[in-house]
Amino acid sequence: MTVIDRLNPWVRRPFELILHAEIHHRRSSDYDRRLSLISFDNSIEVSITTYLTLNPIQRNNSQYRKEDVTKWLNNYHSKLDFLVDEIARRAIPMAWEKAAIVWYHDQRNELYHGSSSGVPEESTLRDIREVALWVFSVLFDMPDIEKRLSDAVSERDTNVPSIPIGFATPDTTTPDSSAVNSDQGNALVALSLLGGGDEGNAGDMEVVKELVDGL
Repeated sequence: MTVIDRLNPWVRRPFELILHAEIHHRRSSDYDRRLSLISFDNSIEVSITTYLTLNPIQRNNSQYRKEDVTKWLNNYHSKLDFLVDEIARRAIPMAWEKAAIVWYHDQRNELYHGSSSGVPEESTLRDIREVALWVFSVLFDMPDIEKRLSDAVSERDTNVPSIPIGFATPDTTTPDSSAVNSDQGNALVALSLLGGGDEGNAGDMEVVKELVDGL
């Protein structure tokens, strides 16, 4: 059985997002660094959302009022409010302050909404990676997340190819307007923003889809 197969089924999606981000983080291209930032940030929100929507039996019988859960699930900032409250409830150290997590989220948003074509700094990637692993390990009681992640990477083919440059380069010819739709155009914008992509990589295509939905 693989590392992911041995996880509880409700934990697999947030773990997969972290794994996807980690694979890109271990590579050095601009494209990989952008995907790593977006995926680590996505995993933080998905970890919190997944935890809040579980049956109490799946989260050590922790129970919350329905109206509180609805309030916390409202947006990214309210999900972080839950995280802060939960850390206090468990009486464990707050490894990362909410203000810092929001700052890294804002760095991701510059890419997510297409307002920047920059490349995340290595320090930003290192820190948001630590945040993502910390949130996951706390919520899903997995202190050995680093080892499991390393083992999962070893099980995967870490060769993440890029789409040929020509695919992400705008065509200078005048297209037939009847053959182009807004979704295709937005997909090309997303690919150009990221600097490439792998059509055969489900994680990459999920990120591209989220980028398209946000355009």
